[in-house]
Amino acid sequence: MSIFEITSNLLTNTPGTSEQGRASSTLNPNRGDMEKRMRDTASDVFTEFRLEGKLCDVVIKVGDVEFDAHKIILCSCSPYFCTLFTGAWATSKKQMYIIPGVTPEMMQLIINYAYTHSIPVTKHNVAEVLAAGDQFWVQGIIQACCCFLEDQLCLRNCIGIWRLVSFYHFPELKQKVFFYILHNFEDIVCVSNELLNLSLEQLVVIIENDHLNVQHENTVFEAIQRWINHVPDQRRGCISVLLPKVRLGLMSPAYLEYAVIENALVKDQAECKPIIEEAIKRFRSRNSTRGHPLVRPRLPPAILLITGGKDFSTATTSLKAYDARADLWVTLNAKTARAHHGAAVLNGFVYVIGGCNLQTYLNSVQRFDIVTCTWHQVAPMNFCRCYVSVAVQNGCIYAMGGFNGHTYYNTVECYNPERNQWTMMAPMRAKRCGAGATTLNGKVYICGGFNGYRSLSTAECYNPNTNLWTPIAPMRRCRSGLGVTAYRGEIYAVGGTVSGYSHLRTVEVYNPQTCRWSTLIPMSNPRSYFGIGVVDDQLFVVGGQDCSTTLSAVECYSEITHMWHNASYIGMSRSGLSCCVLQGHHSVVENLFPRDDPTIPSMEEARS
Repeated sequence: MSIFEITSNLLTNTPGTSEQGRASSTLNPNRGDMEKRMRDTASDVFTEFRLEGKLCDVVIKVGDVEFDAHKIILCSCSPYFCTLFTGAWATSKKQMYIIPGVTPEMMQLIINYAYTHSIPVTKHNVAEVLAAGDQFWVQGIIQACCCFLEDQLCLRNCIGIWRLVSFYHFPELKQKVFFYILHNFEDIVCVSNELLNLSLEQLVVIIENDHLNVQHENTVFEAIQRWINHVPDQRRGCISVLLPKVRLGLMSPAYLEYAVIENALVKDQAECKPIIEEAIKRFRSRNSTRGHPLVRPRLPPAILLITGGKDFSTATTSLKAYDARADLWVTLNAKTARAHHGAAVLNGFVYVIGGCNLQTYLNSVQRFDIVTCTWHQVAPMNFCRCYVSVAVQNGCIYAMGGFNGHTYYNTVECYNPERNQWTMMAPMRAKRCGAGATTLNGKVYICGGFNGYRSLSTAECYNPNTNLWTPIAPMRRCRSGLGVTAYRGEIYAVGGTVSGYSHLRTVEVYNPQTCRWSTLIPMSNPRSYFGIGVVDDQLFVVGGQDCSTTLSAVECYSEITHMWHNASYIGMSRSGLSCCVLQGHHSVVENLFPRDDPTIPSMEEARS
C-alpha cells in the first residue's frame, strides 16, 4: 500500500508588498528556503517537547488514551480547539479534556498535524481522516483530503467519492466530481460497480441532468435496468420513477418498441403506460417543441464556434455557436469583421488570428472571453497573414503560411499566451496559403494549399520538440481552401478547390500508422474555404463556396454510420470562415442553449 504525503503549510508568510520587502527578497534569493528551515526547526522542537511532556499545558483524552499537548499549537490549526481552550470554563492550569466521537488513531493524526503540518492520507483512511478534519474544523486536513480525492478520481471510484463528499459542505469539489460523472457516464456504466450502490434519489439526480453526456438514451435506460436488477425485489417498483427521466423521444423507433415497451419491468408497472404513450406521441409529432422532458436533448459537452467569413462582398462580424444535440445555432457579436483568418481555442479563450477585412490584410489577433462576452486585443503576429492556417499544440498557437497581398509564405510563428508574444519557428518546406492544419499525437499537420502558381497535394508534419518539418505522403488530389481536422486518430482532408477553378466534395483520410491516404465517401456538396470541426464524435463542415455561390449549408459525417447528413443551416451564407471547438464551459452552454426554453425548435423546424 502506498502512502501519499500531502503537506499543507498553515504558517506560510504572505510576501511583503513594500519596497523594502521586495528589495530584501531580491538581495536574499534564499530567503524562502531559510524561512522554511526555521519553521521546520521550530516544528521539530515543539514535537520533541510534546513527546517528552515539556511545557505541555493540556491533556487530550480519547477513550483510554491520553495525549499531552500545548494549547497554543492546537489552537493554531483548529478553531475547535480555540473555542474549547478559551471558553468561560477554561483555566490557565493544565486541564484534561475528554473528546468523544473520534478514535485515538485519528486524534493522534490531528495532533501530529498541528505540530508538523503534514498528514499521511491513503485510500484506506481518507474517509475517516476527512470526517475527523471536518469534526475538528482543521482546514488544512480537509484540504489535504480533498486534494487526495481529486487526484485519485477515476471511472471506478468517482461515484463513491461523490457520495462521500456529499456528506460535507465542499461545493467546489462536489461539483467537480459530479460533472466528471456526467461527462464520463457512458464509460462509468461499463466499469463501475459503485453505480449499483446509489440511492434512488442519487440516481435520479444524475440521469435527469441535462449535462449527462450520452450519445444515445439507450445507455441511460440500460443503466437503470442494471441498477434495478442488482436488488430486484427492492427496486422493481422504481422503474416508474426512473423511466420519465430517460429522453425516450430521442431513441430510435426500433429500440423504443422492442427494448423499452416490451421490457418486463416496464410492462409490469401500470404507471409506466402513460409515460410510454406520451413518448410515442411526442416522437410522432413533427411539429412539437423540444422542451418536453421526454424529447429534450441533453446539453452538449462541447460546442462548435464559427467566426467571421464573408458573402460575395461583405465581411461579417458575427460569431455563432452550434449545439449539435439540439441542431441549433445562436449568434453572438464579434468585434472586427474579417475573413480567411484562423480561429483557435486555448485555455478557454477563443483567438481570432489574421485574415483580411476585404480592404486590409491583417496581423492583428483578438481574444474572446466567452464567459464575459468581452474581446481583448493581444500581441499581433510578425506578418500579415490572410488565408492563414492555425493549430494549437503544447499550450501554444501556431500560425502557418498565408498571403499578405504580395507574398506567399512558408514562415511559421508561435504564440505563447503567458508571454503574450509571437516567436518565429522553423519554416515549412513549401509556401502555402489556404492550407488546412490540425494536431494529432503531439504533432502539427498541414496539408495542401496554394503556392502562388497552383494548388498543392503535398503535406508536412511538424514536431514541436525538435522544431523540424518532415514531409508526409502527398494527398491523392491537389487541394487549396480545404478543411483538415483530426478525427478518431486519423487526419481528414475534406473538399477544397483546384487553383480556384473546380470545387471538390471528395474526402481523403491519412493514417499516421501506415503513412497512407485513403478515400472516403464524398460530401453532398462541393465546397472550399469552409469551416470544419469535430463535436459529439461527428465531423462538421460549415458554409464555404462552390463554383457559383457562397453556402449556408452544414453537413456532418459519422464514422459509426459512414454517412454524411445535413444539419441546420447557419442562416447567412458565408465563406472564408473559421471553426473551433470549445469544451468544458458548463454554465456558458446552459446560458447559450437553455433547456427549459419551450421555444427550442424541433430538428425539422430548425432546418426549415
